[in-house]
Amino acid sequence: MDKVKVGIIGCGTISPIYFEAGQKFDILDIVACADLDFARAQERAEQYGVKACTVDELLADKEIEIVINLTIPKAHADIHQKVLQAGKHSYGEKPLAVSLEDGRKVLSLAKEKQLRVGGAPDTFLGGGIQTARKLIDDGWIGSPVGATAFLVSPGPESWHPNPGFLYEEGAGPLFDMGPYYLTALVNLLGPIHRVTGSARITRPERIVTNPANYGAKIPVETPTHIAGVLDFESGAVGTLITSFDVWGSELPNIEIYGTLGTLSVPHPNFFGGSVKVKRYNQSEFMEVPLTHGFTENSRGLGVMDMAYAIRNGRPHRANGELCYHVLETMHGLLHASREGKHYLLESTCEQPEALPTDLPAHALNG
Repeated sequence: MDKVKVGIIGCGTISPIYFEAGQKFDILDIVACADLDFARAQERAEQYGVKACTVDELLADKEIEIVINLTIPKAHADIHQKVLQAGKHSYGEKPLAVSLEDGRKVLSLAKEKQLRVGGAPDTFLGGGIQTARKLIDDGWIGSPVGATAFLVSPGPESWHPNPGFLYEEGAGPLFDMGPYYLTALVNLLGPIHRVTGSARITRPERIVTNPANYGAKIPVETPTHIAGVLDFESGAVGTLITSFDVWGSELPNIEIYGTLGTLSVPHPNFFGGSVKVKRYNQSEFMEVPLTHGFTENSRGLGVMDMAYAIRNGRPHRANGELCYHVLETMHGLLHASREGKHYLLESTCEQPEALPTDLPAHALNG
């Protein structure tokens, strides 16, 4: 099968793992990179043996079929649209866009151009969450009744060298980390029908304690503690908390509750992890051996799936409709908090097709 040539726009902190995807996954051939800071693009190009170029030069390269968009969140929608206008498929970091209007523009343009758009997170394709999905599909916990998902921390200012953007509109704990949890839940339980939520900004200003910018002040533009309820189309009811205001917690990452048991799901920001199940007739949780591969850091797995889907004419799993559905869910939680009432989602998506259990280490089978 012919390799798919890929370009990367955005050569910042997250980019190395995507460059490594070109070495890790057999169908991807990463050939070029671009960044507003050309020196940074040159550094990555030399490091990974690709061509450094401007954004316009990368988009004009006729050989490139997929562009990976690793820009800051506020630029995601603009770059997606430029990529699509250039006649290329676009895959980006989360979120798909900051606003719902921009997200709709991206999907509409992709449909008009008959091109694909997709994006992170692709951790739901890893061995941990795919094992959890298989257990649900095989009936180990019966019919899903509910779910809980918790991402609570004191915030990124102690470890991130430049955390300011994480407190801007379109970020915060919900938009930064929420996509991992919500995408995992949609993969496990299907799309969401209705949400409600409460949100607050606990401190209007944050102080950086990372040595790189110690003492810098960050204005907070987005809620830092969000509690929500998710009503799934299947009838399951979920509880979600995302927070940068919690100093410590013993809450689980994700649990799924069924009519015949409970499933403990690993952290959705990682590809592997421990999967445990407690059935109605067991006294304790039992750890389940992972049934799927891709348990190491496999970011770029969603790009590989997109590439195989292009070659084989099938849907890709980390697709634009899923990304937009997650984006609308997050906006819906904040809308519900502002308006004091439920938010009914206008979008839906297909539950991503589960991966087979017998895939090779660096490829898909179609």
